[in-house]
Amino acid sequence: MSAEKGKREVTSYCDWMSQLPPDLHNVPLFNLSIPGSHDSMSYDLDINSSIIEPDGLKRLSKIYCARKIVHKWAMTQEETIAKQLDAGVRYFDLRVARKAHDSDPTRLFFYHGLYTRTDVETVLRVIDEWAERHRREILVLALSHFKGFDEHIEERLHCHLIGFIITLFGAKLRKREPFPTLKSCWDKGTHVIVSYDYPANQHPEIWSKIPYYYGNSMDTTKVESELRQVLETKRPAHCFFVCGLNLTLPEDARILKYVLLRLCDNLVNVIGRSLPRLLQWVKQQAGTTMNIVASDVVTRDDFVATIVKLNTSRCVKT
Repeated sequence: MSAEKGKREVTSYCDWMSQLPPDLHNVPLFNLSIPGSHDSMSYDLDINSSIIEPDGLKRLSKIYCARKIVHKWAMTQEETIAKQLDAGVRYFDLRVARKAHDSDPTRLFFYHGLYTRTDVETVLRVIDEWAERHRREILVLALSHFKGFDEHIEERLHCHLIGFIITLFGAKLRKREPFPTLKSCWDKGTHVIVSYDYPANQHPEIWSKIPYYYGNSMDTTKVESELRQVLETKRPAHCFFVCGLNLTLPEDARILKYVLLRLCDNLVNVIGRSLPRLLQWVKQQAGTTMNIVASDVVTRDDFVATIVKLNTSRCVKT
């Protein structure tokens, strides 16, 4: 059935899901295009924290200049989680870590190179408050990595965090089901999906890891090539998957060479120059389900509008 039939214009990306044409209300969420943010909390990095990645720079944590460089090249988002939500982002890449020797045994933070200033529970409460006000917008929270979860406390930390999530979001949580749709989520009042990259099968409210495909390069051509291959040969069936537009710095010693040659630059600027080209490539994929499309600096260059419009620029099979 064509999405053009009964088409109506999305006028507010704060509530774009509720404004999609009726033809899309019964389409599995896996077959919708959903804008997401990569390293969603990196706007909040604490320049005074220890360096926790890359490994080659950890020993330089006490040097302010080293932390400043990491901060410049680890910050991939410019706006708060609430502003990303208001802008229309519906998938969040949330990388969790525990600080070594923290006096609070269950206090957790997010990270990307450095720890965030704001703890996990505070951020999740902000998301829950937003979800309470926008009950027809489906949110996908992907928690992963869990750095610093040492073996002797790992199980305790996971139990604490999962318990907090289930208590906080409560009846909003969507249980694992094969084909959730907008309508089924609205009918049941369940519009928060939590993906957790750690075995949590005993909790029906917690979904397993969502596959995340990306180019692993700073070269936009390589990013496009890798994602094209995914869409043509690797696309998962009947489950969420992420196409990451994000550029990726080298993980080995080459990162130092890359950064030192660009001391007056930063990752946000590099992404700002590359994102328009990547979005032009995305527009060319109209007719192909990309599902979740994640990016850095998601509030720039009509990123959200471009992804949302994929839903009404193709024929949707119901």
